[in-house]
Formats: sequence, structure tokens, C-alpha cells
Amino acid sequence: MSIPSAVKSTPIASRQQLADYLAAGEKPRDAWRIGTEHEKFGFRNDDLRPPTFEGERGIRVLLETLASRYGWDVAREGETPVALSRDKASITLEPAGQLELSGAPLESIHETCREVNTHLDEVRSVADELGLGFLGMGFQPKWHRGEMPWMPKGRYKIMREYMPKVGSLGLDMMTRTCTVQVNLDFSSEADMIKKFRASLALQPIATALFADSPFTDGRPNGYLSYRSHVWTDTDADRTGMLDFVFENGFGYERYVDYILDVPMYFSYQDGRYIDLSGQDFKRFMAGKLDAVPGTHATMRDWADHLTTAFPEVRLKQYLEMRGADGGPWGRLCALPALWVGLLYDDDALDAAWDLVKDFSREERHALRDGVPKEALKLKFRNHSVRELAQETLKIAVHGLKRRHRLNAHGADESTFLEPLIEIADANQTPAERKLELFHGAWGGSVDPVFKQFAY
Repeated sequence: MSIPSAVKSTPIASRQQLADYLAAGEKPRDAWRIGTEHEKFGFRNDDLRPPTFEGERGIRVLLETLASRYGWDVAREGETPVALSRDKASITLEPAGQLELSGAPLESIHETCREVNTHLDEVRSVADELGLGFLGMGFQPKWHRGEMPWMPKGRYKIMREYMPKVGSLGLDMMTRTCTVQVNLDFSSEADMIKKFRASLALQPIATALFADSPFTDGRPNGYLSYRSHVWTDTDADRTGMLDFVFENGFGYERYVDYILDVPMYFSYQDGRYIDLSGQDFKRFMAGKLDAVPGTHATMRDWADHLTTAFPEVRLKQYLEMRGADGGPWGRLCALPALWVGLLYDDDALDAAWDLVKDFSREERHALRDGVPKEALKLKFRNHSVRELAQETLKIAVHGLKRRHRLNAHGADESTFLEPLIEIADANQTPAERKLELFHGAWGGSVDPVFKQFAY
């Protein structure tokens, strides 16, 4: 949700304002929407290297051509194009040029899939002319961190300098990871709490089903979702499973307290990013930061600050599901289908919560810590994550069937879960399939992945 200009400049006078901002996201059921985001790696077809921003085959040319050809509006930092927008959707750049579609809020997965298809067709039409391709995976399979380009965005410069101070893999998170996520609505604080708890406990199941990042620097890395592992050593102040969400008394105000304790990155003022990395947002609210003396945080600053925490599920004026590796077209539609099936039907949400409500803190963390390496084969209680995934998928299928949103051929949204059901039934993640190819037909090279799995 964009913030009205008058609200952006409003100084923050109380903690209650911050909680009220989250509560303003509440919507009646008939206004609930689905916002799907996905990132993808660009590569040059001839040498497989990621494209730089400038140059005849660079990201700038790609953005400007997409804008002129398909009616996207261009957002700039100074004279530099950094994002596109059209009909409540946007195309943005991740730090190393990973291209992200942030989809419009839509009513059904059918619409989401059409949106993704249109986007990929548009990108491909321009990329083909530039000799570029795009790949959906969770982690850059071939190129070293030092070989990744950096995009000219002010916030990324600040984060690039701060990340090595708080973790060893933050720069990898920025430059070498891609995800698919979905943003979903809630009707009340109680509805938000129930959805937050169920989805946070089940997030490792999504990580396991979508695990697709088994390579680093051209070799197997020992993980199935290395992207998920990267988050465990990025910045402990702003990542993780948020144990407090499961405590009595959790609600908007408790989440505000968490975000207020997250160190800052920046403040965007007069068209530029001011480096406030590591600073205390509460002191900013009080006008006590030496870097911006006498300047008090506004609601624009609060909205920006909310985007600088990266837990497995994130609350803004909606809930973001953040546990999945990027992947091919079919799984870009499967991720929103999974979470809509679980969270947008009351019976399904009840069943999902019943599945996880007795998980202990230790069990939730064991799932989070174990699935990056073992995914579906991770042991859990007397079974494995595979059985938990199969039960989760059954709940989601029934939830989507009860929603009864049909396409022109009379099919409901549960058809989009078929790739995940196949993965769970085969007990083999996308990562494991790629490892088989690497050790077999690919002859110990990751290069074929750029051809066989490109969009």
C-alpha cells in the first residue's frame, strides 16, 4: 500500500501511531487480495555472466526498453532509472541486478499466473534482443560474490557497507539470492495473529518444497536451499523465526516493539538516502541522531524501516511469506496458491493451526535450521518433513477448492499446487533433481542450468 503524501511527512508523535499504521491494513474478506513477487537472475547468453547496469546489453537498457515498449512508468534516483511501475505492479532491481516483479494486488491465482506470464513474455522479448536470459533459482549457481555487479541504488550502497559488520553472508544475500513470495491480507488483529502464527510455523515446509539452491561457485554446496541458510548468517537483529509471535499478548504493538529494536539502515530525505546504519529508530523519533540533528522520524521513515527487517514472515500492512527459493514459472504460481489455500479459507486456517499449534519453540527452530540441508527428508517427531508437507498440501487443496475461483475452463486454483504435490510425492526437491543432473548428464558442470531452466 502506498502512503499518501500528507501522511508521509507526518512526524511520529507516539508509539500508538506506529501500531495504528499496521492496523490500517485490515480489510474485509471481500477486499482481500494476492500480491505475488518473484526475483530472477539475469545472464548473458554468450558467457553466462550477470549483466552490468550500464552498457549496450545492460540493465539500464533493459528497463528503458521495457518502459517504452510496454507502457511502464520509470522511477529514477537522480537521472538513473531504478524501477518501473504500471497498474499497481512494479519492476525493481535487487542489488546485483536480479529483476523483481512486484505484482499488483489481484483476486485469484489465475490472475496472478496471467500476470507472471505477461511479465515473462515482455522481459523475454527485450532480453532476447540484448542476448540476455533469466533464470529462476534460489542462489546464483556459478559466479563468485566478487564477480557480481552492483546496481546504482543509494540504499544498497549503505547496506553493502553495513552488512559485513553484522554477518558473514549478508553480501551473498544481497547479490546472489532470489526468492518468490506472496503478500496476503487480514481482517483484524486476531486474524493477523492466527495467520502469522500458522504461516511462521509452516514456513520451513515451504522452504523444503521450494528448495532449489544446491550450488555455489559452480559446485554443490552441501545444501538444498542454500538461500535459506544464507539468512542464518546475514544479520541476527533483523532475521529469524520471531518466537515472540507465539507468546501471549502478541499483536500490533508487540511487533512495533520488535521493529523499533531493529537497527536502522537509512532515511530517505530530499531525494537521497542518508546513511543511518546501526542507529536507533527510537532516538530518531526523538530527534536525537547526530547524523540528522533535530530531524524527527516521519511515517515515511517508519514505512521504510518496516522493509529493513527480514524475518521468515514479515508484517507490514499485510503479511509477507518469505521462505521460498525462486524457481521456474510453474512454481511462481504454486507459492501463492499454497498460502492462499492455507490462509484465506477459515476451515483451512483452522486445520493449518491445528497442525502446528503444539510445536515447541525447539521444534520450530529445528525445522528452520534443518530444512536448508535436508529439506523433505528432515526427520520430525516420528515422521519426516515430507509427511508434514503432504498434510499441509492437502489442507491447501481443500482451502482452494472451497474458495471455488474458476478459470475459463472451469478449473479451480488447486491446479496450481500440482508441482508441489509431485515434489512431495516423489520425495525429491528441485535441488536434488539438479544435483542428479550435475553428477550425471551435466558432467560436473552447472553451465547447462542456464539453458535448461531459463524462463
